[in-house]
Amino acid sequence: MQLIRTGKVKEVYDAGDTLRFKFTDKISVFDKIIPTLISGKGESLCRTSAFWFQKVTELGFQTHFISMPEKNQMDVRKFRILETGATKFEINYLIPLEFVVRYYVAGSLMDRLKSGEIDYRSIGFRKMPDHGEELPDPYFEVTTKFEKFDRPLTIQEACEVGGIKKEELYSIRDEILSIDRMMQREVGKRGLVHADGKKEFALGLDRQPVIVDTFGTADEDRFWELSALQNGEIIELSKESVRQYYRSTGYHKALYEARAKGEKEPDIPALPQNIKTATEALYRIIFERLTGKNW
Repeated sequence: MQLIRTGKVKEVYDAGDTLRFKFTDKISVFDKIIPTLISGKGESLCRTSAFWFQKVTELGFQTHFISMPEKNQMDVRKFRILETGATKFEINYLIPLEFVVRYYVAGSLMDRLKSGEIDYRSIGFRKMPDHGEELPDPYFEVTTKFEKFDRPLTIQEACEVGGIKKEELYSIRDEILSIDRMMQREVGKRGLVHADGKKEFALGLDRQPVIVDTFGTADEDRFWELSALQNGEIIELSKESVRQYYRSTGYHKALYEARAKGEKEPDIPALPQNIKTATEALYRIIFERLTGKNW
């Protein structure tokens, strides 16, 4: 097998008619790879993703998942990555977009509301919402995938970048909402709330959406403790805890100030041992809480 891509957290190998994903123990935040390995993280992501792919198949939707030959490796269907951009007539290709649905105010949505980039009234609120407040309706947005930093797109821009029709985009949105309802039913059994998450899709030979990459893990999605949320407290079961560590140290502020000014970005420091150990435990726990299976 030939290594064809090294991402922030996984390596992709060409296996002829298929691809093999190898999930590493690397961890990234704010588009920066942290110089700290999190033991067991790759296995957690791979096994969690395989669980969700099987559940999605039971719903009747198409996925690229084939098998899991190792606990941190996954064989998947191969789709073309178009060099010059997609058109509305292409088939069997990866849509160069990321699809995000949010159910609660958190993360970058909270940041954009605070900055005024998004008007809270435009998403159904009568006053500025608090962090952790449930959205009146699911908030669907589409961002770029292959640009250096994810950039939110309008519906028209998303269709142009992705080479998809509006009805195909809305079909993907509806599929995501169905998948997320299933996910909430599953994690709700184990006392969790699915706050938000991102997904990626390809278009198959018949231009039907095929869910690809990974989703529903502690990296792509945000999960909260239900009992705490009902008492007005947010307890994260995602790598948001790592993001918050870098916010507390001032690194997040320095990084985004440098990006805004076009200056050299500061190197991200390694995690202290106590945060590393807690994060390793988190990925084992989140696997069991999401899937109901033993580590």
